[in-house]
Amino acid sequence: MFLTISTTGTHERPATDLGFLLHKHPEKAQSFSTSHGTAHVLYPEASAERCTAALLLEVDPVALVRRGKGKGRGGAPDAALAQYVNDRPYAASSLLAVALAKVFKSALHGACAALPERAAAPMPLRIEVPALPARGGAGLVARLFGPLGWAAIEAEPVVLDPEFPEWGDSRYVRLVLEGELRLADALNQLYVLLPVLDDAKHYWVAPDEVDKLLRAGDGWLADHPDRQLITSRYLSRRWGLTREATERLELVRLAEADGLDVEDVDNAVDETKDTEDRPVPLAEQRREAILGALRAADAARVLDLGCGQGQLVQALLKDVRFTEIVGVDVSARALTAAARRLRLERMGERQAARVKLLQGSLTYTDKRLTGYDAAVLSEVIEHLDLPRLPALEYAVFGSARPRTVVVTTPNVEYNVRWESLPAGHVRHSDHRFEWTREEFRAWAGSVAERHGYGVEFVGVGADDPEVGPPTQMAVFTRAEQGADTGGRSADTGRSTPDDQSADTGRSTPDDRSAQAPTRRSAQRDRSAHHEQSTETGRSTKEDAA
Repeated sequence: MFLTISTTGTHERPATDLGFLLHKHPEKAQSFSTSHGTAHVLYPEASAERCTAALLLEVDPVALVRRGKGKGRGGAPDAALAQYVNDRPYAASSLLAVALAKVFKSALHGACAALPERAAAPMPLRIEVPALPARGGAGLVARLFGPLGWAAIEAEPVVLDPEFPEWGDSRYVRLVLEGELRLADALNQLYVLLPVLDDAKHYWVAPDEVDKLLRAGDGWLADHPDRQLITSRYLSRRWGLTREATERLELVRLAEADGLDVEDVDNAVDETKDTEDRPVPLAEQRREAILGALRAADAARVLDLGCGQGQLVQALLKDVRFTEIVGVDVSARALTAAARRLRLERMGERQAARVKLLQGSLTYTDKRLTGYDAAVLSEVIEHLDLPRLPALEYAVFGSARPRTVVVTTPNVEYNVRWESLPAGHVRHSDHRFEWTREEFRAWAGSVAERHGYGVEFVGVGADDPEVGPPTQMAVFTRAEQGADTGGRSADTGRSTPDDQSADTGRSTPDDRSAQAPTRRSAQRDRSAHHEQSTETGRSTKEDAA
């Protein structure tokens, strides 16, 4: 099996620069030992005007069988002859992709100390693969290479036998790619797509294949229309690895959409732990308050938006009245931690049918989130920059529109009671703001008015007579459901709650005129404290306070 890489040039920029970029001298024929045979690099032509490098792989069928231990096409234990007689020596496959990575390792990384400017710039390329297995035909070849910047893609089916045209075409094509691309980009595309088109690998797919896929697919795979097919086939349809790769690619796409680094987006899991000794942790009190609000709303299908590491999802699963629970977070790390916490892989079929974890940004509308009874935003809104808050508001209250929405957020007035919290600091390094009770109620009232909800306010934790409770919670109920939320005040857009029984713990909001909440000067002084954090639209479930 072989492929050729050709380029053109001038006397000022000779085509033989290809030898520098590939790190293989055009005047030499070189051979390299691989685990399944010998790879040869030679140059059929090498002049200033045109240069062609050829990679030829001679496969040792005996080594292929011994190392493959009977796996792969034609490798079933009861098909001894097929292990030695197959298309592997003749058709481009994962064998050629592995040889490509070994022989042209520096070129795949775009490294060239002699001509760094040439390695970084597009150049005219023509790549030809005479026999490429394509499960999906020529149409799939065009679909996979079409979005990658090639000016011309030729995928000519190879007939089964020219003497018998009525037999039709084989599953092989002759592939020719022409266009101006960086050499490194072209090689990485081939490294991924050769085994994808063949839909088979000659070696066991280990977890590190995900890293290889993302490294080779950097810059093009995250936005590819057939990303899911490429990922699944490259990882030999191993479900766990495919899911991991998909989540990481989605994180890359979301980071690029917001102009952020992946590391900045994927920071939902707080590495610090709350070590303060408290009889009943505030996080536990918060979960109990949320569960009480959901039960009072008679909710069965619940969204945990910004589910973090899955503490609330776990609590919801313990109550059989919640028949469908969906955790959503932008962070793949957080979702992985949640899956481990819930032991999804060991969960029984009936229990597993009740829970689902989804990756998504809460500042974008998502059709998957419509039609639910309730949604929870627990310690989420303070992780957003204020200019991003209207996007989350519309995505939840305007687009998803659950019957009930429960929102919790820290009460900044209570921060003076935390002895371990330095003055002027927020409770978590990723908090972009923390509101007073008046600011939170003003925001909640305006949201309720704009989207047709009533709203009630509940304090969570010990209610200090001077500064209020540590956590404030708003329970929104969609007005058209006939919820008993009282009449709205004309100048605030807030609902005035009816008197509640003593065991609800719900407080009556102050009758103040509402204004759009703004950051106070003290919050602006804290900007240096969290300039390292980034808006991700999700919560960390065990905040320090």
